[in-house]
Amino acid sequence: QVDLVESGGGLVQPGGSLRLSCAASGFTKNVYAIAWFRQAPGKEREGVSLISNGNDGSTYYVDSVKGRFTISRDHVKNTVYLQMNTLKAEDTAVYYCAATTLHVWTMQPLTLYDYWGQGTQVTVSS
Repeated sequence: QVDLVESGGGLVQPGGSLRLSCAASGFTKNVYAIAWFRQAPGKEREGVSLISNGNDGSTYYVDSVKGRFTISRDHVKNTVYLQMNTLKAEDTAVYYCAATTLHVWTMQPLTLYDYWGQGTQVTVSS
């Protein structure tokens, strides 16, 4: 069992920044990768960024956030971060972190991810 708790969401103006945190606990050694997803009202949940739990620390970003978002991890704190800069109104969504114990390097389908956090709201508005 792996428990994930997100934090760091809030209201920010367009062009602003936020840093989301995803604190993991439990059998984290079995985790292969952690991803951030988001779900806007009336839309499907989509993958945003992915980071390997291995020594390589590989990362992946969807095109819509490349150059603006940075995913990172702190193994000591068992925490994954999502630094979000130059935020846009279309980034408004509930952001979730999720972990997979499967050796897959993809964020689709969502069912590949065994464990999910409760989500944190990010609202970009003036």
